[in-house]
Amino acid sequence: MWAGRSDGFVDSSADDFNSSIKFDKRMYAEDIKGSVCHAAMLGKQGIISADDAQLIINALGEILNDLDKGQLEFDPNAEDIHMFIEAELTKRIGDTGKRLHTARSRNDQVALDIRLYLSNEGEKIKRLILELIKVLTNKAKTHKGAIMPGYTHMQRAQPITFGHHLMAYVSMFMRDIGRIEDALMRMKQECPLGSCALSGTTYDTDRHMTASLLGFEKPCDNSLDGVSDRDFAIELCAAFATVMMHLSRFSEEIILWSSWEFKFIELDDAYSTGSSIMPQKKNPDMAELARGKTARVYGDLITLLTMLKGLPLAYNKDMQEDKEAIFDAVDTLKMTLRVFAPMVATMRPIEENMYRAAGKGFINATDCADYLVKKGLPFRSAYKITGQLVAYCIENSKVLETLSLEEYKRMSDLFEGDVYDAISLERAVNSRTSYGGTSLSSVERQIERAERFIRAFEEE
Repeated sequence: MWAGRSDGFVDSSADDFNSSIKFDKRMYAEDIKGSVCHAAMLGKQGIISADDAQLIINALGEILNDLDKGQLEFDPNAEDIHMFIEAELTKRIGDTGKRLHTARSRNDQVALDIRLYLSNEGEKIKRLILELIKVLTNKAKTHKGAIMPGYTHMQRAQPITFGHHLMAYVSMFMRDIGRIEDALMRMKQECPLGSCALSGTTYDTDRHMTASLLGFEKPCDNSLDGVSDRDFAIELCAAFATVMMHLSRFSEEIILWSSWEFKFIELDDAYSTGSSIMPQKKNPDMAELARGKTARVYGDLITLLTMLKGLPLAYNKDMQEDKEAIFDAVDTLKMTLRVFAPMVATMRPIEENMYRAAGKGFINATDCADYLVKKGLPFRSAYKITGQLVAYCIENSKVLETLSLEEYKRMSDLFEGDVYDAISLERAVNSRTSYGGTSLSSVERQIERAERFIRAFEEE
């Protein structure tokens, strides 16, 4: 490739340092797709002959087929996937293959390839997230009435249901799909192909044709921006990092819930491990790994941001570092989602333990205060009386449910026999009928919303 400018000799260590074929070879299908569309445009515009364009297109199709079937091996000595495909094309059809690179550069070629690759991978990840949403929604439907303590500051706060808790994560993952869709939408708006090295070309190209053939809305408006933009990779990686953050939060809860201190769930043996010296152990390693791998995707995002922050226009070799980072983010997220969904699907909620925990910690104290408010007392006064009741219970080793009516009345004459119904866990949960609350009717609405989301996604 360098013939004419230098003697072509590059030190072997420098050549290896410079080469990207070992990681960018995964974009071979996207590279060939872009080349096919480029050749079709060159032929249509008369930049190369129609016969040459068709010969190139046919040969590229054969190369793609051979790579798909494993009948063609990647050359480890090739600098990158673009030069490997071009060299293989020239090997098969001779000098005609050398015409393909007319009116383009590797700068716009790689900018196109990575967009096409990430677009495909983004769609796959959306479907993996959807599978997790399905699992969570089904699990929430099965356990929508299972009462458990809700927490703030990791302290028991108010009673909720397990279904309500799971649907909170469904809301997060639905937003994650929306974030990825937003990033993919911007990614497919502008096509960089035809920007060439940085300033466009003197040939009479039809960039609108190639943009349309490749599924973009239009060509990019500025050729400098076309070859140097990696905002789309950063934006998509940020969306991936957010998904991992949500998976990590859920992992933390799964780790806590599966401990003997909580024992709200039992993980399936297929998604936990034992100890080499402690036979009683059942470790939530998959959840711990999901939590740990979140750091990798965060690191990938920081790599992209840092790599780009000091680069002048247009293309710089630093930008080769974008691929390993975003590829790692893609691979890590896909691997985590593929394990996470079946781990959640097979975990067994232990409802009796959840309910038992909900009976401790005075998590119905707010309901006691609300009871007094409904009797006409200002909330702050009701709050103070309930706090005094809790202090009295702690001092006397009681809970609100076991206090006598006489003890209640010592604090306020507003207490009547119906207080016991008002502070029951079932009443405390199901009286929270406000939109998005934890009542059975509210959780059922949340499940219906998720099911509509799933149907709409699958009908696209």
